[in-house]
Amino acid sequence: MIQPHGSTALNPRFVHDPARRAALAQEAQTLPSLLLNSAAAANAVMLGAGYFNPLTGYMNLADALSVAENLHTTSGLFWPVPIVNLTRETGIKPGTRLALRDPNVEGHPVLAVMDVQAVEPVSDAQLQTIVQQVFGTLDAQHPGVATFLSLGNTLLSGPIEVLNFSYFQSEFPDTFRTAVEIRNEIAARGWKKVVAFQTRNPMHRAHEELCRMAVERLKADGLVIHMLLGKLKEGDIPAPVRDACIRTMVEHYFPKNSVMITGYGFDMLYAGPREAVLHAVFRQNMGADYLIVGRDHAGVGNYYGPFDAQTIFDTKVPKGALQIQIFRADNTAFSKKLGRVVMMREAPDHTPEDFITLSGTKVRQMLGQGIAPPPEFSRPEVAKVLMDYYRSIGG
Repeated sequence: MIQPHGSTALNPRFVHDPARRAALAQEAQTLPSLLLNSAAAANAVMLGAGYFNPLTGYMNLADALSVAENLHTTSGLFWPVPIVNLTRETGIKPGTRLALRDPNVEGHPVLAVMDVQAVEPVSDAQLQTIVQQVFGTLDAQHPGVATFLSLGNTLLSGPIEVLNFSYFQSEFPDTFRTAVEIRNEIAARGWKKVVAFQTRNPMHRAHEELCRMAVERLKADGLVIHMLLGKLKEGDIPAPVRDACIRTMVEHYFPKNSVMITGYGFDMLYAGPREAVLHAVFRQNMGADYLIVGRDHAGVGNYYGPFDAQTIFDTKVPKGALQIQIFRADNTAFSKKLGRVVMMREAPDHTPEDFITLSGTKVRQMLGQGIAPPPEFSRPEVAKVLMDYYRSIGG
């Protein structure tokens, strides 16, 4: 199986030993505490689950700036996005042992214990440097930019020990999996070559066929559909509905035991190319050999070119920095001429009228009115799940 990024074995920050975890939880009640923001909490969950291997905690300012500007830490570890704990709290001292509390669970239970190595002020200019490099824009209308600039100007760095996986394990018990668990299941299934598909949306026919194409062309043994379970921007389909759509599609249209349906606990950054590289890093950590990177991967609005998330692997990722490879996908759509879903670039004799394409807005309007999209666009079983959802929220 492919090695994790930056080490020969995964180093998840979750405390697996029950006695040690109980002792930490008890100690945490005596420690000063910090209520995390959702971004820092999501980073803790990803560190705990082994997805951010080989990191042991939150980056300091020098590493955060180096990652933003050069895609590597000051020690030379390739990394595409700063993993930070920014806060508005003041008065925390270096050397403090800190209980990190979960903002997304009622009662704010302790999520992790942190050894604070450094407490550093971050200037507005430094925040803007990070934002410009990671998101490619300073536009406050960009949801990722708006979130990052709202987190605070104090950066806490140091290793953490994670006690739980926030709400992800309890709310998505059949879907949430750590990188460790996914690696173990890949091994148990005997898969030697694995393709990962990232999604924050329900999967329509085009997504389904794209996954099938990747598996067939790469001669892969299995597909891991890996869905984001954390916070999204307003208007995106909630995780339970996406989960139901994907399970329905796989149950009806994929061979048994050919697909793992899993999810991870992270908030969407909408950072386009940089987030695509982060996706590749943590898919390597979970044991995937290939990541499907499609048009406008992890994008939002018109901030990124349609294939920027693919070309960054050629222009910014040094040779050998990652073992995982990407499967480059174009827009896929149903061809009326051929009677099947194709990649548009592979049908040069087609005009736009030869494809069945619908905008997201149009699809949402149809679903809200109880109208199923054409079966060439969306499987009827999946469309029903979505129509039920839109009916429940009044369209």
